[in-house]
Amino acid sequence: MKNYFYAIIALFILNSCKINPYRLSDRSYKKQIKAYQKSIGNADTKPLENGQTPKWISTVNFNLRKPNFVVIHHTAQDSLQQTLKTFTLTKTQVSSHYVISDDGTVVQMLNDYLRAWHGGNASWGKNTDINSASIGIELDNNGFEPFSEVQINSLVALLTRLKKDYNIPTNNIIAHSDIAPSRKADPSAFFPWKNLAALGFGFWPEDQLEKAPDYFNVEQALRIIGYNTQNLSSAIKAFKLHYIQTEVDDTLDEKTINTIYSIYKKQ
Repeated sequence: MKNYFYAIIALFILNSCKINPYRLSDRSYKKQIKAYQKSIGNADTKPLENGQTPKWISTVNFNLRKPNFVVIHHTAQDSLQQTLKTFTLTKTQVSSHYVISDDGTVVQMLNDYLRAWHGGNASWGKNTDINSASIGIELDNNGFEPFSEVQINSLVALLTRLKKDYNIPTNNIIAHSDIAPSRKADPSAFFPWKNLAALGFGFWPEDQLEKAPDYFNVEQALRIIGYNTQNLSSAIKAFKLHYIQTEVDDTLDEKTINTIYSIYKKQ
């Protein structure tokens, strides 16, 4: 009788997992949200180094801090399910706000106001904590294949809403490779940055490039655009992956210099 009872319990658990395979991650998410709600609502103040404890008086003028960047990635994995598994395991220590499947399905995994772990050790301009200021979007793509039309259509629909909701500047829609040029090369050269720029998501150079002046400083221009130039070679490669795409190397030929100049002038 006892064995029969245990079998029924096991069958119930198995069926529950089949109905919602992410039941445990959903439960963990809600638990963490409650902890953050408690922390935000806490009106206790912390003592200062001089021994003074600040007095709390509540203001009525406030709202939520909002994201100011969108960072686009490709998953470098073979399926949506593989990525969802990666993002629901504690040991991986990686996540994203959104994942867009090859068939155009959009999965949201985190509230827009919360901090996802998608950028890693990264910077853009003077912002050295990109995760705290950005929304991460992962595209279901292994990095070796073109992005599907329906996937890009879903991305455009999502970017349209995010840009409107949070007033995200056009030039703040960037690539993972832009913010981490020494570590990352995603999204790949297949990504249609030119098409997105035509819709108002990011910049793109003119078809007829203006010649950069003789005094033009490439490294300084890349820094002004946003790139970390401590490793200048990596910064040039990341720039070319985004804005040239057909030649992804660290060669500073005339085309590359003029393209950098074109994007620099748009800042």
